Amino acid sequence: MYKIVTKRVLNPTVTMMDIYAPLVAAKGQAGQFIILRVDSEGERIPLTIAGCDTQNGTVKIIFQVVGATTMALNAKEQGEYIQDFVGPLGKPTKTEGIKKVCIVGGGVGCAIALPVAQKFHELGAEVHSIVGFRNKDLVILEEEFAACSDKLTIMTDDGSYGRHGVVTAPLKEALESGEKYDEVIAIGPVIMMKFVVATTKPFNIPTTVSMNPIMIDGTGMCGGCRLTVGGQTKFACVDGPDFDGFEVDFDEAMERSTMYADFEKHEREETCNLFKQEVK
Repeated sequence: MYKIVTKRVLNPTVTMMDIYAPLVAAKGQAGQFIILRVDSEGERIPLTIAGCDTQNGTVKIIFQVVGATTMALNAKEQGEYIQDFVGPLGKPTKTEGIKKVCIVGGGVGCAIALPVAQKFHELGAEVHSIVGFRNKDLVILEEEFAACSDKLTIMTDDGSYGRHGVVTAPLKEALESGEKYDEVIAIGPVIMMKFVVATTKPFNIPTTVSMNPIMIDGTGMCGGCRLTVGGQTKFACVDGPDFDGFEVDFDEAMERSTMYADFEKHEREETCNLFKQEVK
């Protein structure tokens, strides 16, 4: 059993927790993920490591409440326990030789982007961060990004906070003005990453994308995160989750990511009904 040391609500749909898991905390790196189960009857889900505190033995996770398992996890409170917490899994984000980087995060993907930005900052790289959200109420981790970024741009779809528009707009402006990044790293919805790559490709700026959004079981056994990279079949959980954005077949990945939508909707509705019955 793994104790929830802290719990913090970041916005109406996103929650952050610190889990006491000293063995994972000692090894976890930016870009890797863990597998957890809320209880002995629960499903296994992958969540990206949002930070490790080796001194206190805790691992930070940030998750969006979108399905039955994340609803059950969100129902847990500080001081309570979850059943399983295994990792670190996946390959860490490559940071060697990069002196200037642009981190592009979208929505809850910013939880994955933050430890990457922090790692580059720690290594002395110049970090430009562009993060986007639907509206002001959904903005998360602004202070944390500001602390590790030499330049931070916040975008909202409706213009209620920061700049009005999508993340590719300031990225294109920067590239057109002559910014020379060693690498652009995009983490967020698959459609967002597709358009980030479309923005950087004409400038031939190496672009890494994190395919966490399509992972399901996290071990390669289910095949749900299978994707085509450079004409070859890869698995996001064991071969990634980071890949060369120029090589990823995004259209195939987007189609695959919707395969379980109806099942997930059904499970969420069943869980909602269960919670309602418990409240009564």
